[in-house]
Amino acid sequence: MNKPLRCELVSWSRFAHLARQLAYKIHAAGYQPDLVIAIARGGYAPARVLADYFGVMNVASIKVEHYKGPRQMKKARIRHPLPAHIEGRRVLIVDDVSDTGDTFEVAIPHIRERLPGAEIRTAVLLHKAACPVLPDFWARKVVKWRWIIYPWAVIEDLGNFLRAAQPQPKTIDAFDRMLRTRHQLKVPRCTLQDVLDLAYRPEPLTPALSPKGIGGLRVARRRST
Repeated sequence: MNKPLRCELVSWSRFAHLARQLAYKIHAAGYQPDLVIAIARGGYAPARVLADYFGVMNVASIKVEHYKGPRQMKKARIRHPLPAHIEGRRVLIVDDVSDTGDTFEVAIPHIRERLPGAEIRTAVLLHKAACPVLPDFWARKVVKWRWIIYPWAVIEDLGNFLRAAQPQPKTIDAFDRMLRTRHQLKVPRCTLQDVLDLAYRPEPLTPALSPKGIGGLRVARRRST
């Protein structure tokens, strides 16, 4: 059985609050970017929101690979580089969290090479105190290390936990107990059902209108005729 891993689940409303805090901190420092670069995939949502706060129309992304699920793996490397046509003099690089610091260690030299002379700042929603690389801006510092689960990755992360569990929980109650015991997570039951449906689906699923589930949708099984 895999080792317990303490986690924290960030809701959409908390994400919005963190993004607002981060925007105000950047504004207070007097930094006005003309290019926002998201670190894919976790930086997509915060980068877009920050671009909205600062009225930046020039938004790009690069992809840095260094994790596969909740467990650390290979050293970070650029998978998808910055597009050649992108221009900017005041650059804000955005990610969701600073953990090992290797993302920015790889991303910054790459962007400096593509945009020589550009002023570069880094920003994250949550900065882990154990991270050896200090970003320029963060909304909140995480003192005690834990794996952060953002709302745009909840199915992926919980699905990884589900598939790695031995024995694998097959019911909502069993899944809930596992997450509470091993990961200190309290997850809405409708989300647990979504993960179970997507992990164990024996047939194609179609979304059904419902006040429950992710984004106001609940996954429903297609009836055979």
